[in-house]
Amino acid sequence: MVSKKQIERRIRELRSILSQKGMDAALITKRENYIYMSNFTGTFANLLITHDKAILVTDFRYTEQAKEQAQLYDVVQYQGNLNVTLNDLLTSNNVKVLGFEDDYLTFKAYDDLSKKLNVDKLVPLEGAIELLRLIKDSAEIELIKEAVRVADEAFSHVLKFIKPGVTESEIAAEIEYYLKKNGARGPSFDTIVASGWRASLPHGVASDKVVELGDAVTMDFGAIYNEYCSDMTRTVFVGKPKEELKKIYNIVLEAQQAGIFGAVSGLTGREIDKIARDIISDAGYGENFGHSLGHGVGIEIHEDPRLSQQGTVKMRNGMVVTIEPGIYVSGLGGVRIEDMIVINDGKPMVLTSSKKDMIIL
Repeated sequence: MVSKKQIERRIRELRSILSQKGMDAALITKRENYIYMSNFTGTFANLLITHDKAILVTDFRYTEQAKEQAQLYDVVQYQGNLNVTLNDLLTSNNVKVLGFEDDYLTFKAYDDLSKKLNVDKLVPLEGAIELLRLIKDSAEIELIKEAVRVADEAFSHVLKFIKPGVTESEIAAEIEYYLKKNGARGPSFDTIVASGWRASLPHGVASDKVVELGDAVTMDFGAIYNEYCSDMTRTVFVGKPKEELKKIYNIVLEAQQAGIFGAVSGLTGREIDKIARDIISDAGYGENFGHSLGHGVGIEIHEDPRLSQQGTVKMRNGMVVTIEPGIYVSGLGGVRIEDMIVINDGKPMVLTSSKKDMIIL
């Protein structure tokens, strides 16, 4: 995980935001956010970060783990009613204005907080921690590189496994077994394997369909390594593909490469999306590319910034995003190619190393 020094910096940056927003403290319950702010990876925690204290509240299951991982935090084990413990901490730290994760809490959870916590005011954090998470530091990028490396190796491995007669589910299982056996905690999302006509389904989660000669096989998968995710897609062909599929492959590859080289600091997600989308549209397949060009990746597999027709965030150095155009034709199949990159001035750093030349098995 990341160092204590980096956690200190994140806490300091959050405290600056609290000061700007006039808050006494922030209550953090979203797992990805408390991992980012503390290094604690258990499945239950409440962080209470004031201007001078950092407190992690958890239960008996995680007390020892929290003390080991969240070394900058006072770890408090609650028993019985969590709100009683939180209220004791709020009172003892004189918290009157409390920030909460408005884009994460359900209405019921917010309603419970507003009724049961002894504070004068609950104020939305408005994605403050997610904004901090937009820019990956060097330690985060190294962890993401490891997640990418394992996925790249899994792709090379599974090429030897794919042949007529195997099912999509068997291919997905082989990928996920390799990921776990070679350092990943597991897949970063449900592995997508879509072959033949099913390759026209952009999110065709693996089924019992058998791979046949002439099929395009689209595989979209990733690994979790030390809580950080990777995401890649490759489309390969089993036997000689139809001429239109070969044409589509080359169009997608051109659009993908243009999207990568166009993903430079200062452009918005919308502007980068347009670079790749125009190539596909000019080739006559604009209606067959219905999803966004890419998205941010980090502790979450899908996070900001978004590279889409609605993407307004400007790229900044250190953002990690995917570039994944695709063309999908009902009844024929489809092609998607995806790499992960780091925004790096005018020369994006490509993390994914698996080759993209057309592969015919």
